[in-house]
Amino acid sequence: MTTPPLPPFRFGVQCSSPPDITASRWRDLARKVEDLGYHRLTVSDHLDDQLSPVAALMAAADATSTLRVGALVFCNDYRHPAVLAKEAATLDILSEGRFELGLGAGWMTSDYEAAGIPMDSPGVRIARLEEAIAVVTGLLSDGPCTFEGEFYRIDGLSGSPKPVQRPVPLLIGGGGRKVLELAGRHAQIVGLNPKLPNGVIDASAGPDATAAATERKIGWVRAAAGDRFDQIELHTRIHLAMITDDRMTVAEAVAPAMGLTVEESLQTPHALCGTVDQIVEDLLVRRERFGIASIGLSLDALDAFAPVVAELAGT
Repeated sequence: MTTPPLPPFRFGVQCSSPPDITASRWRDLARKVEDLGYHRLTVSDHLDDQLSPVAALMAAADATSTLRVGALVFCNDYRHPAVLAKEAATLDILSEGRFELGLGAGWMTSDYEAAGIPMDSPGVRIARLEEAIAVVTGLLSDGPCTFEGEFYRIDGLSGSPKPVQRPVPLLIGGGGRKVLELAGRHAQIVGLNPKLPNGVIDASAGPDATAAATERKIGWVRAAAGDRFDQIELHTRIHLAMITDDRMTVAEAVAPAMGLTVEESLQTPHALCGTVDQIVEDLLVRRERFGIASIGLSLDALDAFAPVVAELAGT
């Protein structure tokens, strides 16, 4: 049996709320992300103080030539999937095939509460997400789409214009078994996240961010994906990214806030801390162990991690 080759490293930057943003600064930021060798620029989809994803992604794509753009991730409960499919196709056409469609069931409690949007149970949100995926992928495919489910009904809608990419890469991320199995069945890119039982990123997420928890999640994805697993890009979001000569002191300071032991904090796929050489080695080890080579960083790590990107991107 032939072992599949290791996937190439791809780095992305999440740029939802850059400070003092203007049109020219946003374009300059997108160009800088591209020039530093990052693979993609993403924005989140929340209702707080941040850029709206569709307009921001189009402006970033228009300012660059190779940078891929996407949402990490569109919240399914904020827009009808027929509307999202139209926006996705338009973004893909106008970016000349550089768009990636991230789609999730929704998790940020404050968004739902502030906007008066009912927040159903996780099971209901995930079931609705799976129907939305069927609608969106149907509308982005050839021919008209007809679909009838519990949450959505589409009656011969053409979904025109059609996107450049066939398929538009679909990213689904999550921390729970149901959503990761759904991702294994449908997504080209799977985001491995810690579960957020409190609807916020806090220490309660730590036990689900360990290396052991990550291996368990990849097992769920693998079982659901079957033969297509080797074509899936495994992605992880780095919530703590720091270049430092004293990684142990940093780990000892931040581990309790992350809900992890010091050893767990150094091994979690959701943190990177150390010198450039140490971080490069950590990423190589994690790729070998987990198959994770798609790395999402926050905007504040853009410059500091440029040497890591220069060393590993595309290899």
